[in-house]
Amino acid sequence: MSSTPLTVVVGAGISGLTCAYALKKSGENVLMLEATSGPGGVIESVRENGFLFEQGPQSFTGTEPLFQLCDELGIADQLVEAPHGAPRYVFLNGKLVPVPFSPGAFLASPLLGWRTKFSILSEVFRTSPPPDADESVATFVRAKFTQELLDRLVGPFVSGIYAGDPEELSLRAAFPKLYEAEKLSGSVIRGSIRLAKNHPATKHRRRSGLYSFQEGNATLTHALADFLGDAIRYSTEIHDEIARDGNYFVLRIAGDRQEIRADKLVLATPAGVNADLLRGLAPAATFPSFDIEYAPVAVVSHGYRTDQVGRDLRGFGFLIPRTENIRTLGCVWNSSLFPGRAPVDHVLITSFIGGVGHPKIHRLSQEESIDFVRREIGAILRISGDPVIEHVTDHLSAIPQYNVGHTQRLQTIKDSVANVPGLWLTGNYWNGPAVGACIEHALQVAHAVRNS
Repeated sequence: MSSTPLTVVVGAGISGLTCAYALKKSGENVLMLEATSGPGGVIESVRENGFLFEQGPQSFTGTEPLFQLCDELGIADQLVEAPHGAPRYVFLNGKLVPVPFSPGAFLASPLLGWRTKFSILSEVFRTSPPPDADESVATFVRAKFTQELLDRLVGPFVSGIYAGDPEELSLRAAFPKLYEAEKLSGSVIRGSIRLAKNHPATKHRRRSGLYSFQEGNATLTHALADFLGDAIRYSTEIHDEIARDGNYFVLRIAGDRQEIRADKLVLATPAGVNADLLRGLAPAATFPSFDIEYAPVAVVSHGYRTDQVGRDLRGFGFLIPRTENIRTLGCVWNSSLFPGRAPVDHVLITSFIGGVGHPKIHRLSQEESIDFVRREIGAILRISGDPVIEHVTDHLSAIPQYNVGHTQRLQTIKDSVANVPGLWLTGNYWNGPAVGACIEHALQVAHAVRNS
């Protein structure tokens, strides 16, 4: 065994890859273990017959740490940005209604009634500090605004980000800026203005819009994996809980009798996996980790000839309120956002089904998921005939739910892990599920490891 201290990072999703990359780049001796046969976790891109399918996130919001990472990896020139201001829609009463983003469009929009519009416009004049107890997004919206806003806009928005339930999702955990704004001023609008003044935006080299890469989002995860090279061991699963032997962490590898002894350990695995691995090391973290729910999501993509689609697909796509009694969560118009997603005279659309509202989606076969989406989305977009290609990916544990009590659960996990020198956790259940948020947290963890 090398006398150089070894840091083991478990889990080669975007969080683990970023953390391992930053550590290796700084000169640390790093070994990454991944249970599956390749890197990226839910981020995977597949090209087939001229179509480019994203099997996980369809795009990501640009952040400065993400742009910096792309610069360092030499892939910044492969970034592609979605059209700035591409319209988004909500399917309401049988129609695709644009989401208003300007004051004039807001006032004229049929998406919200005048009572809801007045509640939003008058919020700046009202004061209602948040309660001491954690509250759900739905409770917050109903108290501050109206049920209509929850049903028609906030609920679909929550489905689009978390595939979650606004009745369960924690405001302070899932949307901390809104919570901080209200806590600061008793008004979301006044508080947001004050926060903006207290923390003026830094000038970015690139616009913080929606991005992908010419050959898909996996460009990023594969570039990180290429940098790590033989520091990654695939198809390597840890057997049973992690043990401690003096100053070393002892990781037993499933399928053989090999043990890996690490001086430092970073777990970048889902919360439920951590609960199993940490049972002996940090037992107080076990139940809070198990309590973090993950939403199941099926990603269903269809390619059509342009002349098969009766609806103009210029824009981002649309979300569907639960009140419409349609089980598809929403639809992204990939070929309208980024080049190279479909052959000439063809379109690619991707829909999502499942979420916490429909946890039994995993019982559907892939053929059933495809047929289900074709019926619902085909009617909305006035599609005729069969698709020229289709693709489906099931994620049984896709997106962590930042439900009421999440902040306290994380604090309990932090306190327990803090009692184990040399142990850190990172992942999409900490600072948000977005790619940029995962990268930022992973870099923070890498900084802490280097300075320990």
